[in-house]
Amino acid sequence: MSLPPVKTRERLSEVRYEIRGELARRARELEAQGRRLIKLNIGNPGAFGFRAPEHLQRAIADRISDTDPYTHQQGLPAAREAIAAFHKQRGTPNASPERVFVGNGVSELIDLSLRALLNPGDEVLLPSPDYPLWSAATILNDGRPVYYRCLPENGFLPDPDEIASLISSRTRAIVLINPNNPTGAAYPRELLEKIVAIAQRHKLLLMCDEIYDSILYGDAQFTPIAPIAGDLPCLSFGGLSKVHRACGWRVGWAVLSGDPVASGNLHHAMDLLGALRLCANVPGQFAIEAALHGEDTIAPLCAPGGRLFEARRAVIESVAQSSHLQLVAPAGALYAFPAVTGAAANGFDDHRFALELLETEDVLVVPGSSFNVPYRNHFRVTLLPQPDDLREVFRRIERLLDRYAQSESGAQAAVA
Repeated sequence: MSLPPVKTRERLSEVRYEIRGELARRARELEAQGRRLIKLNIGNPGAFGFRAPEHLQRAIADRISDTDPYTHQQGLPAAREAIAAFHKQRGTPNASPERVFVGNGVSELIDLSLRALLNPGDEVLLPSPDYPLWSAATILNDGRPVYYRCLPENGFLPDPDEIASLISSRTRAIVLINPNNPTGAAYPRELLEKIVAIAQRHKLLLMCDEIYDSILYGDAQFTPIAPIAGDLPCLSFGGLSKVHRACGWRVGWAVLSGDPVASGNLHHAMDLLGALRLCANVPGQFAIEAALHGEDTIAPLCAPGGRLFEARRAVIESVAQSSHLQLVAPAGALYAFPAVTGAAANGFDDHRFALELLETEDVLVVPGSSFNVPYRNHFRVTLLPQPDDLREVFRRIERLLDRYAQSESGAQAAVA
């Protein structure tokens, strides 16, 4: 007798995460066949030869005998003190260890904080493009994503007037990703001040994903939002995964700032949800103080001659030499978000392109529409490979786009 299939949650049908989705599964199949792929779908430094800094590794090794027990649901006291001190240096109001939450990466804390905040039907303003976990976590916690556009012609920066126009009686929070994934945009202070003013006017929570805060190129600057927000409740997210190249350690944190009375209910809700999962990974928490108050190991990688800077340069120069691509140069983070233009863009579908690039050129990228944008002519690559590898990637991309353009030219000639 055959058993009926196990039913799953219906809202999962609304969730997309192509970064590790169908294309990534096809890539694993091709690798099992012996194909050697260049995979640019995930910002995973360890997969490209980066290592977590040695002083962070030592901090864990020296305390490994202390990592067996559960710790407090909000994190190790010393780790939370280090995070609070770091945020005080930035000017974050009311930063204290009691208002710091350590989680299994920022991903867990995004989900946990939205679960603490949302009732069914509540709305969250999200950037488009966004990091798709934000959309997924909003949907799976019975909220509704409402997208404000970050258009390429505006350098992928949002329009505060559009943000204000999208606010309804159900809006609970405005989400910012700064520096942005997937575009690399870094938000100037004047723009952040306008968004804070909107949130203050409507009494909305600010949620700022700042996981790439120290990954900046050229004269780009990072401006934290919590000091601008003042007494307005704000959650600022950070972690070890990107700046400190320790993704597998799963160490992230959220700092709740602003008026403690106004944010008291949210604090208690997050504390309850943190307690239900007992605690976050303990060993990695012993590296937090060394990461935030020790040697700066990311700045040399982002400066001229540094590996990330030169990888970014390789992408920018490759796009400049292309007949089919345009790029808003990323100011920060670990990604570029090129656009396909001209004849190659006629009838272009980013998912079909990504699959053909994988099948014919052994390169895995993420379709741009996976980041919740309405257009389908972008794709995302990570800047983590060696610069020469990225130049080779764009030679292969150009070959495929040449074929697209030639096919389109042939079709037009046939019509004529």
